[in-house]
Amino acid sequence: MTGQIVDIFWIVLPVFGLIGLGFLASWSRYLPESIGEGLGDFVFMVAIPILLFKTLATAHFPDISPWPLWISYFGGVAVSWTLSDLMLRKLFGRDAKAGIIGGVSAGFSNAVLLGIPLVFTAFGEEGGVPILLIVAVQLPVLMAVSTVLIEWAEHRDGTATGPISPLGIARSIALNLVKNPLVIGIIGGTAWRLAGFGYAGPLQVLGDQVAVAAVPCALFALGMSLTKYGVRGHVLPAVLICVLKLVLMPAIVWVLATQVFSLPPFWTAVVTIVAACPTGVNAWLISNRFRTGHAIAANSITLTGAASVITLPLWLWLLGV
Repeated sequence: MTGQIVDIFWIVLPVFGLIGLGFLASWSRYLPESIGEGLGDFVFMVAIPILLFKTLATAHFPDISPWPLWISYFGGVAVSWTLSDLMLRKLFGRDAKAGIIGGVSAGFSNAVLLGIPLVFTAFGEEGGVPILLIVAVQLPVLMAVSTVLIEWAEHRDGTATGPISPLGIARSIALNLVKNPLVIGIIGGTAWRLAGFGYAGPLQVLGDQVAVAAVPCALFALGMSLTKYGVRGHVLPAVLICVLKLVLMPAIVWVLATQVFSLPPFWTAVVTIVAACPTGVNAWLISNRFRTGHAIAANSITLTGAASVITLPLWLWLLGV
């Protein structure tokens, strides 16, 4: 027991330590906000895509179908998202668009800025395969679902003009995904691997140098970004979303992974940890894009980020990591 606690401590210390350093650097104004934004752009547009490319180009994929992993993960997303949506509309009287933002906040894990660094710290590069299978699908699926539901919600709330255009929605989703650096890294690494190109020499040196920077830079940038969101009134909905995101969602994922699909313990641990990650910044980006639910998204990002300092080590302990 003591040995496991010590191991967990050494896993979470560098992860949350770097987040804390980034937060303090921004909060104390030691570094200006523009530095955090620039570092975040580097992580999102360069470092993480190259890490994804490298991992997918060189990974050995076991003979395991990814569908049980995906169904386990998105089963937890669906339940947490639906309950948060219903809670905001029925309990707090918010409109349909705000309910969608609540759903995104309760179901969209910060798998890139926190999930990837945490899994790589806990499991090494071996953890890259299951988490990249999640990241590769989470982004396009949840962005597509969010866009469709927001469009539907605007018509339901009476704030949209004209009929719903499935072709227009599909075009918007496709353009956003094609231009997304993470998607480019995923597709590029997969294509490189399938083509049988080698990963050695100068390409390997360059890729490894940038990939090594991805994890610490992502955590530091995440810490700096937290000062931007803060807590903006009406805290109770975000507290309930926090419980859904950090407790219920990973619990459902764990049950599906172990009791329904009998995933290997290692894959079960990774998918549960990703589900237990706090709300991703995508919730804020979506709320900002559709001009609604800013307080819901900001409060959820801040509170889940703070509470995950306690809940993530507990999940690591429960999973026997």
